[in-house]
Amino acid sequence: MPSRQILQLGNPVLWQKSGDVADVHSAETRGIVRDLSDTLAGFREATGYGRGIAAPQIGLLKRVIFIRMQPAGFCGPLINPEIAWSSEASIELWDDCFSFPDLMVRVSRAAQIRVDYRDDRGLKQAIEAEGDLSELLQHEIDHLDGILAVQRAISPQAFATRVEWERRLRR
Repeated sequence: MPSRQILQLGNPVLWQKSGDVADVHSAETRGIVRDLSDTLAGFREATGYGRGIAAPQIGLLKRVIFIRMQPAGFCGPLINPEIAWSSEASIELWDDCFSFPDLMVRVSRAAQIRVDYRDDRGLKQAIEAEGDLSELLQHEIDHLDGILAVQRAISPQAFATRVEWERRLRR
């Protein structure tokens, strides 16, 4: 299936809260998962980066994200994910987003989290994450709640274009 168009910053759908998936086994849910996987793969092929995507980014207000993260080894959908626990310790990093690919935002996130979700078979699962995977899961779950990384900026100076970030700030 071809990639879907990724909504860009300014599209009002990105600011809306997503509804729960009622039937993990429905054709609609299988289609959302497939579209997210294909769109993530297409974006990664075109840009050389990308590890996760949320359904609102392709215009679907359902609580589904798809992660393909190496070397952490996590690949697949998380349906109705919820952060069940987060550490008091935090990490600060430059975040990017498919919905504003030329903008980097310095954010603070919990260093460790536990996420409860359903897999594509409908089974309850939990994942404990730290570092990059923790940040990525928080970023994608924020999308489901209508929150964008620009709202998580640590200060008004916490923005850079991707070009400037590559030139001066990348660590």
